[in-house]
Amino acid sequence: MELLTAGEMKAVEDLAMASGEVSGGSGRVTGRVLMERAGAGVVAAVLARAPELAHGARAAVALCGPGNNGGDGFVVARLLAARGWTVTVFAWGDPARRPADAASAAADWEAVGETRPWDAAAILAAVGRGGASGAPVPAPVPAPDRAPDLVIDALFGGGLTRALPAEVSGPLAALGGRARVVAVDGPSGLCLDSGRGLGAAPAPAPAWLTVTFHRPRLGHHLAEGPEACGQLEVVDIGLTAAETDAAAPRAARLVGPPSRAGLLKGAGGHKYSHGHALVLSGGVGRGGAARLAARAALRAGAGLVTVGAPPSALIENAARLDAIMLRRVADGPGLLEMEGIGKVSALCLGPGLGLGERTLGLVAAARRLERPCVLDADALTAFEGRPGELFAELGPDCVLTPHMGEFRRLFPDLAGALSAPAGRGPAASRLDAARAAAARAGAVLLLKGPDTVIAAPDGRAAVSSAAYERAAPWLATAGSGDVLAGLICGLLARGFEAFEAARTGAWLHVEAARSFGPGLIAEDLPEALPAVFRALGDRGA
Repeated sequence: MELLTAGEMKAVEDLAMASGEVSGGSGRVTGRVLMERAGAGVVAAVLARAPELAHGARAAVALCGPGNNGGDGFVVARLLAARGWTVTVFAWGDPARRPADAASAAADWEAVGETRPWDAAAILAAVGRGGASGAPVPAPVPAPDRAPDLVIDALFGGGLTRALPAEVSGPLAALGGRARVVAVDGPSGLCLDSGRGLGAAPAPAPAWLTVTFHRPRLGHHLAEGPEACGQLEVVDIGLTAAETDAAAPRAARLVGPPSRAGLLKGAGGHKYSHGHALVLSGGVGRGGAARLAARAALRAGAGLVTVGAPPSALIENAARLDAIMLRRVADGPGLLEMEGIGKVSALCLGPGLGLGERTLGLVAAARRLERPCVLDADALTAFEGRPGELFAELGPDCVLTPHMGEFRRLFPDLAGALSAPAGRGPAASRLDAARAAAARAGAVLLLKGPDTVIAAPDGRAAVSSAAYERAAPWLATAGSGDVLAGLICGLLARGFEAFEAARTGAWLHVEAARSFGPGLIAEDLPEALPAVFRALGDRGA
């Protein structure tokens, strides 16, 4: 599934409206038709998540903005009122400046209900809140006997490009705990291109449910987006995949399950037909990370896996390895002369490797072998302050797997843009940073986090999101990144192209964590993979 920016989503809508085609039995696609479908989709999503709201006396407060997001809110208000709900609508902005479709939706609402002008005190009273201190606030409407069942945030959605005005941000920040907030398209104040809050205003209360349309936006899955959105529902409003492909050809993809046929081993092969992965280890007492990576490479399906260790660490590693082979690799020249090096099909360097000349020499030697490789951890940090030397060694068959700290050491300018305050939108995103870094390095880059971003130097990009129903917070444990590097190396050894190896490894990493559950430690991840593979087999190709 594509992850769209606000601009890409608008381009898809514009293309659909320009096509002149009939869609969904409702006549020609127009902005007003899409707005009606969006509003109906919000109501349906709410009732699907909370079926009890379909019965009894219910109340809602709708906060409608000046644009088409506000138009969606007017449709929601009208449809809830038609179900017998008591709906109070507050509108921000000049009604005379509403776009035509939003003005039409407002007029339809006002045929059945009243639109109140924006008044922070009145809004807080309508949701049963006092001021920031809890003291009562004078209001032109009486406070209800109970909080409304829903507050509809239809203020700005995906079109926000600046910080929220104080008269808007104040009431939104005060809503927490008093009502279920339903964000239309996205929580107001959140940049849907980056998942970052805009400006320095207090953060709005997290939504209970966010309902978006056609495709999720990048900001639903990046940075602060998942926490702000609560739950996420994507509603079909009749736009097509062909329109999306035509209007947003460079859209990033949300990583989903890999093809069973491409991942599971077929009948008739032998160990040499599935590749040989080599993981290079650090010195005495530093081999655990490399062993984790090696175990993951083996579980990922590499036919053979070897750990290459310095002479002083051979005995330590021999005591801990069984199915994984062990070879002496003292330094760069030693790697080139390693027994069996000609049969190695992919390498992993970095986990526990150590800093200094040995690591620099091993990276250079690994690239002289002209085999796909994964560079992680120390193999990245060793080039701090001299990233150009690393980039000169790389190619599109390399995968770099930094966490944010390692990314900052190699790409300080790109990391700085992510940490600078986001005054206006679209704000710099992790996707922007990863794409720029991959182009600069000439290699595939996987920027780790709950919102892992994978980018190739040719512009392809994907997001492996460990959020919403795929949340796996227990992945935040020492060694889990070493396992991810090993997974990718194992897939490279099997012949996966670098971008596909990174995408597939990221998906397996999260899925293994979800399969195991809370209490996970890094050693558990490779052992959880057989259950993941079995589930893929049950799903079919």
